Amino acid sequence: MTVLAIAPAVARAESNGGVRVMPLGDSITEGTQVPGGYRIGLWQRLAAGRYTIDFVGSQYNGPASLGDHDHEGHPGWRIDQIDANITGWLRNYTPRTVLLHIGTNDVLQNYNVSGAPQRLSTLIDHITAAAPNAEVFVATIIPLSNSGQEAAARTFNAAIPGIVQSKVNSGKHVHLVDMHSKLTTADLIDGIHPTANGYDKMAAAWYAALQSVPGSIGQGPSPSPSPSASPSVSPSASPSPSPSPGGAGCSAAYAIAGQWDGGFQATVTVTAGSSAISSWTVGWRFGNGQTVTQSWNAAISASGAQVTARNVDYNGALGAGASTQFGFLGTWNGANGVPTLTCTVS
Repeated sequence: MTVLAIAPAVARAESNGGVRVMPLGDSITEGTQVPGGYRIGLWQRLAAGRYTIDFVGSQYNGPASLGDHDHEGHPGWRIDQIDANITGWLRNYTPRTVLLHIGTNDVLQNYNVSGAPQRLSTLIDHITAAAPNAEVFVATIIPLSNSGQEAAARTFNAAIPGIVQSKVNSGKHVHLVDMHSKLTTADLIDGIHPTANGYDKMAAAWYAALQSVPGSIGQGPSPSPSPSASPSVSPSASPSPSPSPGGAGCSAAYAIAGQWDGGFQATVTVTAGSSAISSWTVGWRFGNGQTVTQSWNAAISASGAQVTARNVDYNGALGAGASTQFGFLGTWNGANGVPTLTCTVS
């Protein structure tokens, strides 16, 4: 699986004392192409449902709209590589709930694919042995655009219900999540990783599964919100001034999602006004010598301090009042002020 460095390794963790949930897997858990991946939409649904959840894991990434950035997603890793580390991770983070989506790299790397179901079964055994009281949700892997790889993925997926049922029959707290049917290849940005919308479909599937198992995410209010809803959580940083979204056109809000010596991560939320739009362009001028080094979900160009970000093919069309988000990594030195943004449509 292609590895895209989208955020620096950060030695930190977040905890709110809630039910500990470990997102576990490969780059699809990490959120390659869309930092934070399905964890963004899942966190937002949990927050809107007033569940108190603590994502746990040794990894950390994602935008400001993701309230807890911890996870255990490792780009390029196969089942056996996760298995080699799982006991230590479970001992360190003691999750109440585990969300497992793994096996894509076994297919992509053509790594003894016929043996992948048995490796998955063994991994689940190690999880339930190390965390016998945890609720373990095992997902079928999402589709792949390459027809040969997709055929292998379907063969692998076909074995998973039986594996899960065998664990249930042994008294284990294991649950099947049919993730493959929730996405199509149209939801993939590069033939492997989901688009932002594809990741949100994954989030909805995880949320529905979690709500179906009492205790896996604690007790929320009743009635619970619909799993298909897509609530939003405001970024923690103050947005920059921009045109009001109440009129025609669009507006844009800037937030610094993280900052470290010499570098930072920022997110920009673009919102359509009172009418639907088909494309957008956001512009700003850095006032403190900042530079953009890497971006996602937008095509960014710069001329000196002036920066222009244009939509990519999958996020230009927005309904009235609808929003999308892009982000980037940048450098700064001495100051990192929030610029004033303009948003135009064509």
